[in-house]
Amino acid sequence: MTQILTRTARGAADRYENRLLLILFLAFGFVFFDRQALAFLAPYMDDDFGLSNSQLGILSGVLALTWALAGMFAGSLSDRLGRRKPILVGAVLLFSVFSSASGLMTGFIGLLAARALMGTAEGAVLPMSQSLMVEASRESRRGLNMGLLQGSSAGLLGGIVAPVVVVWMADTFGWRTAFFVTIIPGLVVAALIAKFVLEKPPAGREDAEPAKAAQAAQAAPKVPVKEVLKLRNVVICMLIAPCYLTWFVTLITFTPKYLTDEKDWSSGTMSAVMTCLGVAWVVWGFATPGISDRIGRRPALIGFTALAVCCPIAVVYVSSPVLLGALMILTYTGLGCFTLFMATIPAETVPRAALATALGVIMGVGELAGGFLGPLVAGWASDTWGFQAAMFIAAGGAALVVALSFGLRETAPAVLRRSGRTEVTA
Repeated sequence: MTQILTRTARGAADRYENRLLLILFLAFGFVFFDRQALAFLAPYMDDDFGLSNSQLGILSGVLALTWALAGMFAGSLSDRLGRRKPILVGAVLLFSVFSSASGLMTGFIGLLAARALMGTAEGAVLPMSQSLMVEASRESRRGLNMGLLQGSSAGLLGGIVAPVVVVWMADTFGWRTAFFVTIIPGLVVAALIAKFVLEKPPAGREDAEPAKAAQAAQAAPKVPVKEVLKLRNVVICMLIAPCYLTWFVTLITFTPKYLTDEKDWSSGTMSAVMTCLGVAWVVWGFATPGISDRIGRRPALIGFTALAVCCPIAVVYVSSPVLLGALMILTYTGLGCFTLFMATIPAETVPRAALATALGVIMGVGELAGGFLGPLVAGWASDTWGFQAAMFIAAGGAALVVALSFGLRETAPAVLRRSGRTEVTA
């Protein structure tokens, strides 16, 4: 009888894990659909706004700024309250409303305000989602689940669906309509979270026992932020975050306009090439953290980031759309690495009671220094020295990540067991 009950409980925990993954996959995917829309619509908005490269960088940067501040605040708040679900539902509802508001704006200042408010709402989604996911995941699937949630979801909806749907809607109905429709999926996802997501995962795990871990985290004394910042992996991940955000935000913000303005490619060709980037985003989004479950977080981060250095360089020097698309699929590996330094490594390093705080701080520092300042500097450099300057800045950010990653301590459970260790040393 006990074995039957155990199997039943394990089955319920497995079903909840998969259901939670699907819902959070959609939630964070639509966050990136909304975030990426501006880059794909920038060529269409020139008639109304006449955006310079510097202004485009400012629009991208202000969203990253408010995203950073909101992420740090939401992570700390949820750890203090011991609740994540209400914050996540509210964030999804608000970012949908603010994204739609971008289509109502008639000037640069109004658009800037809408993007700032959108970032304020979106910043809470990732730390809340990954905190819920890590507690519901089997140990053997932790990296894979977190990669699907953060990397592949953003790649599918932000990298593949967004360029196709957004460009088609802009060509057919105008760029404002593309912003208006974003409210619909957001409302659906918020309803799914409210109905199906639990604050604590069900019991039934034999390996990770996430439910017990979650209960212990809520009962444990709260960990001060200054104690979290003493952990070596957390500090290195905080240094990696702005470098990688510079790579990502600069590349994704300026590549569409670089292809249409510098290479004189049509909007359809640009959309097709960016879709290839989205394919790579989806594939590497789950493959990179999945591989890291086997070979270790540090070697995966080093190897796949070395490939990511080549992506912006290819944008500058490859003149064939077909060849560039193929190279993007091979080298756009960074979004899988994001899951490692922004979620999985911190989750395997810090106490559960400080999990959302650590994720929020790392994401916040990255968005603030890399997501906010990165595109501002890249936009100014592009106006001063030419569009290719932004791509070289992106490549340099990834190269710095390779160097920093050598300082990380390994956290993958399978690798630690093979080496005779059971936990990460601070």
